[in-house]
Amino acid sequence: MALPPSTANWHWKNKNVTQWGRNWLTEELTDLSVKGDKEGEELTITKISEFEGDVELGQRKSKLITIYDCKVNLEWTGKTSDGSEVTGRLDIPEVSHEITLDKSSDYQYFWSITSGSSAAADALVRMAKTRVPPLLEEIFNRLPAALIETHGKDLKVSAEPSRSGTPTPATSTSASTAAAETSVSSSAAPKPPVKNETKKVSVNSATVTVDASFMAAADDLFNLLTDEKRIPAWTRASAQSAAKPDTVYSLFGGGVTGKYITLDAPTKIVQTWALQSPTWPSGHIGTLTTTLKQSSDSTKITLSLAGVPLGMEDEIKRNLEGY
Repeated sequence: MALPPSTANWHWKNKNVTQWGRNWLTEELTDLSVKGDKEGEELTITKISEFEGDVELGQRKSKLITIYDCKVNLEWTGKTSDGSEVTGRLDIPEVSHEITLDKSSDYQYFWSITSGSSAAADALVRMAKTRVPPLLEEIFNRLPAALIETHGKDLKVSAEPSRSGTPTPATSTSASTAAAETSVSSSAAPKPPVKNETKKVSVNSATVTVDASFMAAADDLFNLLTDEKRIPAWTRASAQSAAKPDTVYSLFGGGVTGKYITLDAPTKIVQTWALQSPTWPSGHIGTLTTTLKQSSDSTKITLSLAGVPLGMEDEIKRNLEGY
């Protein structure tokens, strides 16, 4: 039985579109050209020589969130003012949501000449350094909207048989609140309010357990799960977490709330857990126990959520696996 749109659009969904992202950037960047003030001086991007990273579109609480972080290396050809032909590379180590929408840092560009340096070739590169980046950044700024326009319909569940128009990307204000915030950002996103007291209700329930292994140390994963500044790097939403017993926390922009019971770094976290969703009984509280067991080359994380309302086991298991 399909979930109603109001419920289906609440939960986290994700679509990987990395190949589409590479194709889109290739189409937009290839043949981009600038001319200098000197006669005959011109530089043209010829191709993407290397592309690494991921491009994804997520949907959480009915909001579409762009998630991408890529390294893009370009090749270029040019002509100098004396008519010489020059070739080179332009390496861009990071094209990401954080830079484009959150303005967490500036783009970096590393230019090199592969055909041999000369005074005229150096002058060509100096010209390109001032004129190419604005054109590239105009293209990078259009990527989130193109991503949502092309793939948003695959994640959103509409209550109507058909729909005209497409979602638009969030403004810079909503993006910093509902989308990704980097772990190194100095500006904190607005914290959602957390209810300190919730009236408990009696619900027939079960326990759902999932586990996964990560090539990382237990203490680093423990901090990633509890540090308020690092949590948005994986939830792609604002968070509140003092990481102390008897303090409240909030994840996914208020989608999950609760209170820490015990924190035994770096091996165990016990916390109350409530999903702010139409399908989760109002006032009902579960208990999430997270254990971390480090081996020689990886750490196994086990999530065990007690108090899952009967009938929601499969849904919560999917949520925990994504979490």
